[in-house]
Amino acid sequence: MSAPPITRYPLTQTPSHRPPEFRKSQLHRQYTSLLRSTPLMLIFQHNNLKATEWMAVRRELAAALRKVDDNDSLIAEGIKLQIIQCSIFSAALRVVEYWDPNASANNSPETSEPSNPATQSSVAGIQNSTPSPSDPSFTHSLSRAAYNAVSSKRNTHPLTPLLSGPIALLTIPTVSPLHLKTALSILAPRAPDFAAPTRRANPGYHDPTTQVGLQKLLLLGARVEGRVLDTEGTRWVGGIEGGMEGLRGQLVGMLQGFGAGLTGALEGASRSLYFTVEGRRMMLEEQEGGGKDKGEGEGEGKG
Repeated sequence: MSAPPITRYPLTQTPSHRPPEFRKSQLHRQYTSLLRSTPLMLIFQHNNLKATEWMAVRRELAAALRKVDDNDSLIAEGIKLQIIQCSIFSAALRVVEYWDPNASANNSPETSEPSNPATQSSVAGIQNSTPSPSDPSFTHSLSRAAYNAVSSKRNTHPLTPLLSGPIALLTIPTVSPLHLKTALSILAPRAPDFAAPTRRANPGYHDPTTQVGLQKLLLLGARVEGRVLDTEGTRWVGGIEGGMEGLRGQLVGMLQGFGAGLTGALEGASRSLYFTVEGRRMMLEEQEGGGKDKGEGEGEGKG
């Protein structure tokens, strides 16, 4: 029995379909990681904001979000507003949504890592494995297998129509309706539920540079836990009273109401069945008693 082939590359630098040293490859990896680790992201169209306008918008957004954080959570530190390249982001989105690396890994041939002391490097018959991008054992996001699996999925994801033109993403590391509401009040205000801060409460928000930058931002939609929402759906998530605690309370109330309704329905059905059976039993007893009385009367008449 021959030993499995020895890999000729480091585990951290596996061969890729695209050269990993290119900037596009690094952006693809960055976007793939972002999509897998970020449950809530908002999509904005930006119309040629200047550097000073971006700085002013980010400054006011960060200041407003820090006020929402409590002592136990630091969600605001992980919220970022960044510009993306739509074509590379769309490719990363297809890999995340339509590519299953575990399924491909189960079908890949076994190889031995040369740095592992258990590898029998001196055994005769070891195959010489020259690294090739088409090797099915490569299951990372830049592999040839991932590219072939999603190449036929272009323009199929519901988020694809929004990824055209100049696009910016607001990424939130957790689904927090309170932080989402605050971000919408700054970036896409709409009274009365998402009203912008007043000039007295936040003078910097009404600075001309900030206002010009905000006028160049347009909310297109959001991706929440893998689901694509339009602007109204996004505002519905941000409008949940009490944040996640309020959402959990609503869910508990719905489950309790459903349980009470189910219990009442089962009790009503059992009572109905009991009354039906009891009524039928009494009817049979009356018929049986009537038959006995009739038989006794006929016997007495003959006597």
